[in-house]
Amino acid sequence: MTLLAYAIILLVALQRLVEVRYAERNTAALRARGAREVGARHYPLIVALHASWLVAIVALLSTPAVIHWWLLGVFILLQLVRIWVIAALGPYWTTRIIMLPDAPLVKRGPYRFVNHPNYIVVTCEIAVLPLVFGEMGVAIVFSLLNAAILAWRIRQEETTLNPRRSL
Repeated sequence: MTLLAYAIILLVALQRLVEVRYAERNTAALRARGAREVGARHYPLIVALHASWLVAIVALLSTPAVIHWWLLGVFILLQLVRIWVIAALGPYWTTRIIMLPDAPLVKRGPYRFVNHPNYIVVTCEIAVLPLVFGEMGVAIVFSLLNAAILAWRIRQEETTLNPRRSL
């Protein structure tokens, strides 16, 4: 079970690396079209949070590892929603807050229902993945840290988006 737990965590890490590459490509393309970044100061904290979250899960993994299969199923469903979010934003999906003034606000996919579906997914992921392995402490600590950073990030994003919503 421990080897399977490591494989699951490795797959999550690889998924994140692929997403970062996609986001960097989108960011470069948007900047080439005149986009600007908002709230860059918090971005290193987000990267550090996500990296240390995965490290903490590995470091605190019990031997033999416990895997709660139904929670792994929930995590897999969250990945499907994550893909839906990324697909809805398409070339506008980035890991940074990149604003292109003439870009339309996306109102398809999960954005029909909520303003920040990606943040909902990330919040759930940060809680659920450690719980897959029975790591309640990791889930609590990183959920609280994530909430603090997302409060800052969403405030910056909303400040930038609200004038465009009234058009």
